[in-house]
Amino acid sequence: HGGSSHFGASSDRVCPRATHWRGRCRKFQVGTTAMAKHILCTGGAGYIGAHTTVKLCEAGYQVSIMDNLMNADIKVLERLKELTGRDIPFHKVDMCDAPAVDRLFAENKFDGVIHFAGLKAVGESVAKPIWYYENNIGGTLNILKAMERAGCSNIVFSSSATVYQPCAEPIDESKPLGCTNPYGWTKFMIERILQDAAVANKALKVSLLRYFNPVGAHPSGRIGESPSTYPNNLMPFIQQVVVGRRECLSIFGNDYDTVDGTGVRDYIHVDDLAEGHVCALAKILELPDGVIIHNLGSGRGHSVLEMVKAMEKASGKEVPYKLVDRRPGDLATVVANPAKAKADFGWETTRGLDVMCESAWKWQSENPYGYAGPPEAAA
Repeated sequence: HGGSSHFGASSDRVCPRATHWRGRCRKFQVGTTAMAKHILCTGGAGYIGAHTTVKLCEAGYQVSIMDNLMNADIKVLERLKELTGRDIPFHKVDMCDAPAVDRLFAENKFDGVIHFAGLKAVGESVAKPIWYYENNIGGTLNILKAMERAGCSNIVFSSSATVYQPCAEPIDESKPLGCTNPYGWTKFMIERILQDAAVANKALKVSLLRYFNPVGAHPSGRIGESPSTYPNNLMPFIQQVVVGRRECLSIFGNDYDTVDGTGVRDYIHVDDLAEGHVCALAKILELPDGVIIHNLGSGRGHSVLEMVKAMEKASGKEVPYKLVDRRPGDLATVVANPAKAKADFGWETTRGLDVMCESAWKWQSENPYGYAGPPEAAA
């Protein structure tokens, strides 16, 4: 998510580990809100979903995962058990299968949904727009209809900074919207659908979270980003170069008006992002009605070369790169203004560039092929 596109290249007890950050959601006590609340994470076996599942468990929520495993690995469930001490209920359901989604909601009492599920490769969306619109929008409509039938009235939506029109200054939530690819438009349209649904159904409460560029991994190195195909984002590409899976990084343009001429983007540690979801969820659980919209970013930009140097520092290895032409449409700088999330529910990022790269390197070095084994082992 975040449209970073390789630019520039079952208990309800509160886990004590949660206390170091839970207090940051300062307008409410997350542990109190969480008690006995059952949350469904769609796409919960994916990169951001898995990290958010851990944070939800730490905050005292009961969590279930729904995922079709198209872009995720069943092995993540074993890793989640290691990290949380729980068997997280897993439902292999495709959100485009309306009867299966209905059954899932009818058979379980969910208090809320965090909706991560969706296709997310920008380039693929340009090549296969009908598939993206059908899957992302149709699947979301199935979830909304099942929620309404089952009386589940809280949803946090995994949106993206790609819903914003190009903007050189820090982007706040009031900046003009508009997309440049079908993936972005699916996020834009789902945001619109959720807002319209909340007008019609006063019981429905919605949080729209617009991510910038998630990176890094859980400090244990047990879960992380594991692209099932060619990486679409800068960091997994750098990580695969460092572990020897790819020869070199291509940097698209070094003549931008930035600190070193390479593109600057707002990167956010995936655990900060996950905590943002828990804060947003707790907020809507306490609201009587309505829609809240927040950026989740750091408010600080880092260039491609700064990311390369930070990964070299974390890994102790060189990252070979070559400079190639700019890509059409790439901006020099894209950075969030995340002040609204801090003001509304006390959330802000706490993990900087070094922690992002150190955790990413721990994950990648200990799991060079992600959750899969090396190609020979898989053959």
